[in-house]
Amino acid sequence: MKAISYNAYGSADVLEYGERPDPKVGPDSVLVKVRAAAVNPVDWKAREGYLQGALEAVFPVIPGWDVSGVVVQPGVAVDEFAVGDEVIGYVREDFLSRGTFAEYVAAPVRTLARKPLSLGFEEAAGLPLAGLTAYQVLHRTLKVRDGDTVLVHAAAGGVGSLAVQIARHAGCRVIGTASPRNHDHLRSLGAEPVEYGEGLVDRLRELVPEGFDAAFDTVGGDALRASADTLAPGGRLASIADSEVFSYGGRYAFVRPDANDLAQVAELAEQGIVTVHVDRVFPLEQAAEAYRLNEEGRTRGKIVVTVDWDA
Repeated sequence: MKAISYNAYGSADVLEYGERPDPKVGPDSVLVKVRAAAVNPVDWKAREGYLQGALEAVFPVIPGWDVSGVVVQPGVAVDEFAVGDEVIGYVREDFLSRGTFAEYVAAPVRTLARKPLSLGFEEAAGLPLAGLTAYQVLHRTLKVRDGDTVLVHAAAGGVGSLAVQIARHAGCRVIGTASPRNHDHLRSLGAEPVEYGEGLVDRLRELVPEGFDAAFDTVGGDALRASADTLAPGGRLASIADSEVFSYGGRYAFVRPDANDLAQVAELAEQGIVTVHVDRVFPLEQAAEAYRLNEEGRTRGKIVVTVDWDA
């Protein structure tokens, strides 16, 4: 099969497009014909070796954890899916090797859910990691509830934009940080936008003088400190970007594959409660360019790589 892979840690320059062996399908997995895969910041951080303390790399590594596609072969113990089922998945294992930037991926059923019929493959590919992250942090870590005032950083990004929508659905007032060019977009999602940068704490206190019930940090650094400085007494703080959150009494969150949670996120998309904005689409052979764009950190929504099965 055609795939993107790398043989050593490094920049996007280490990514190569070429032939890799077809994946073997384990008893509890299905073979998915990949239609689209989304780029996430954690992908290039893993490629550069930042996660090697937690995830062993078995080179060559095919990157990517997000996928949408079609089941072409169920494993012998699988009865959850059949040939022809359209699925989405956050296909993360406990090591780096068999990712989704390929024509096929063998995906454990614990990582999959049925694709929302209302989404095309490109939009659906952007849902699993970002949607699961937003859902699990808001509902499992921060335990938001109706009436909470919630701060979401980088609210126009992949995780942030879904967090805004999920929090609004939960009955929360949402304040989202973003650059001015994305403020109208945030308003359309139901958030009150605030420009990040110098003076952020003062702007947040002016909007929410009583302090935030919950803060969701996706950036780290100054954003995390601003979150801690503007929490209400007893407010909850979580970060997916900066372990310094522990020093503020908050929690560090790392998304985990969960078929039930993913099905919940897919149902929200099916009902039109959450939408996925795809910023750019690249063919599989240009995945390195997709990564470089993602690393700039200025994207609204998701960057997606597609596999052309019509060629």
